[in-house]
Amino acid sequence: MTIALAKEVLSIEAEGILAVRDNLGPEFEQAVDIIMACPSRLVVTGIGKSGLVGQKISATLNSTGTPSFFLHPVEAMHGDLGMVAATDVVLAISYSGETSELNRLLGSLKERNVKIIAISGEGHSNLARHALVTLNVAIPKEACPLGLAPTTSTTATLAMGDALAVSLLNRKQFRAEDFRRNHPGGSLGERLKVAIREVMLSGDRMPVVTVDASIATALAELNKKNLGAVFVVDDSGKLLGIITDGDIRRMLSSGGRLDPVALAQEMMTRDPVTVVSSLLAADALSIMQQYEITVLAVVDGRGLLLGILHLHELLGKGEFRFLI
Repeated sequence: MTIALAKEVLSIEAEGILAVRDNLGPEFEQAVDIIMACPSRLVVTGIGKSGLVGQKISATLNSTGTPSFFLHPVEAMHGDLGMVAATDVVLAISYSGETSELNRLLGSLKERNVKIIAISGEGHSNLARHALVTLNVAIPKEACPLGLAPTTSTTATLAMGDALAVSLLNRKQFRAEDFRRNHPGGSLGERLKVAIREVMLSGDRMPVVTVDASIATALAELNKKNLGAVFVVDDSGKLLGIITDGDIRRMLSSGGRLDPVALAQEMMTRDPVTVVSSLLAADALSIMQQYEITVLAVVDGRGLLLGILHLHELLGKGEFRFLI
């Protein structure tokens, strides 16, 4: 019974992909043309299951020669929209095309004259109306017997993303040598086995203030080190808290005020997420994804701050580079 049900699910999902294939039209070629003409990056956005699929699509695009990053729609409306340039192209994913969090973002993107490509199962949705072109991923039915959990639809969306990535790879004449250049450690799995201690920032490169420092001092350190966060430690170097640029933006956007002479400890978030230096880079990336953060504190067994691990260092700013 279980095997029969599993086969039925796989058959339904296979039928969904075939339906998407059969409905593919000139809009796909148009989408590829728009991305090829983009002088900067392809920004992928979506929320919920669509967001998770979008993160994978963005990762595949990166490793196959199309610069991309994932933008969370909610975080975008709280400051991360600043990462989007007018020259970027946005790939927005929503099967219904009526996701409220994504729809709130669309107006802001249009104000910036950003080109929008939609992946949706509804060609007459709000998302489709905002998009220059819509890639149709409508499927006959979900594999979920309740018709509630996204199953076939997410599989179809993922397949559409792969079709885009491979088509762009072909247009760019992206070669095996280029792929290896993006993955200089050879096997992705081997490179992700590197311990955090080998790639973390330490010493003067860490944005750190002591617990008795003022907020003005903390902001100065945050700006100087430019890692998006500053860590607060006690006199022994034990980690107490963190202040991020996102914390500051959210406070100011909600009507709060910065008191430069107040103590940093009054503003910090206590007990931030930490890792130990012996952990693998792959595990650190998983933690960052789980908590939707870009910086991790590396501590020892006594909680003393040893180093900082920043997502940007892992993805391209430092000597240790990889794309997943």
